[in-house]
Amino acid sequence: MENMKFKNKVAIITGAASGMGQLAAQNFVEAGGFAVLTDVNGDAVTAAADALNEQGHQAIGVQADVRVYDEVKQVADEALQKFGRIDVLMNFAGGAETRMMNCHKPFHELPVEVVDWGLDVNLKGAVYFCHAVMGQMIKQKSGVLLNLGSVSGVEGSSGAVNYSAAKSGIIGLTKALAHAGAPHGVRACCVSPGPVLTRPGMANMKTRLGRAAEPQEVVDLILYLCSDQAAFITGTNYLIDGGRSCGGMD
Repeated sequence: MENMKFKNKVAIITGAASGMGQLAAQNFVEAGGFAVLTDVNGDAVTAAADALNEQGHQAIGVQADVRVYDEVKQVADEALQKFGRIDVLMNFAGGAETRMMNCHKPFHELPVEVVDWGLDVNLKGAVYFCHAVMGQMIKQKSGVLLNLGSVSGVEGSSGAVNYSAAKSGIIGLTKALAHAGAPHGVRACCVSPGPVLTRPGMANMKTRLGRAAEPQEVVDLILYLCSDQAAFITGTNYLIDGGRSCGGMD
């Protein structure tokens, strides 16, 4: 982190009560930034923010459901009220709907409410947050919108049709935001991981390198893209998948 300075920068991080979102928040404040952690789990995200403050950093935790725009807008408003600006948005919130809702059925047999949940959380939530913060970034003439895609959005998955569609949409969203933001100094980037060891089951997903990624490996790439070191990068999707998308994986 020595070369990634976020001194006095403000980041909103979704899905920040656990996993890579929480890790990114920790790394961001350790590099001098201020963090607004948000998650649907209010107790957990408050505890995560409190832990950062106890370490001498500056962070707030705000409960929000990414599917509800009024709650999303409230996160942006609280960030501005507390810190006066928004420099970075990291959209981590999401997950495969079949796993998150414990409904392991083929796509055509999924209840429509499961389909809706997946699209709302994995795609619409990111759209909502980008919409809520982009005006402030344009006003500042600077900012970074970082969206989390997935290798499933690139290669597709018969076992995760809905999730693949949403994550493919995230890549298109990022490109469109890059077009819209470029005249105003606002960048947009997408990071699409393969399997990441945020839960044990991911270790069984094959990659060319024969392992899943450590969460820190993915977060390091994300923080680089959010930093001034990546000032000439926008509109691009970065695969970090151990070579899985090269093809030929059974």
